Amino acid sequence: MRRAAAVGAVALLALAAVAATSAEETAGAGDEPGRRTVPDFLGLGLWRVFTRRRTRLDVHDVSGRDRRVLWPSRWLVCTQYPAPGADLDRRTTVMIGVVRRGETCPPRVRTARR
Repeated sequence: MRRAAAVGAVALLALAAVAATSAEETAGAGDEPGRRTVPDFLGLGLWRVFTRRRTRLDVHDVSGRDRRVLWPSRWLVCTQYPAPGADLDRRTTVMIGVVRRGETCPPRVRTARR
C-alpha cells in the first residue's frame, strides 16, 4: 500500500514539474523577433512535445476512453489545435489529443485532424 502511494506521489510530482515548465513561454531560436508560431506536434511523443518548446498545453485522450495522461513518454500526439504555423501569443493554449503508444488514432480523429 505504501509503495502504491509513493509511486502515485512521484507521478504527481513529475506531472506537476512538466506542467510548470510547459506553462513558461520562451521564443524559439528560429522565430522572427516578437513572433512565435505553433510548431507541428502531430506524430510526436508527448514527452518530446513537452521538452521541445515551452507552450501552454491542454492534453486529452482522444481514444474515447477518457483516460488520464500521467506518463507523457507513453503517449503519441494525434491532433493539435491551432494548426502548425498559426500565430502564438501569451494567451494561446495549444490543444493536444493523444493516444497510448501502440494504439492508432481513431478514424474519426484521423479524418478531422487539425
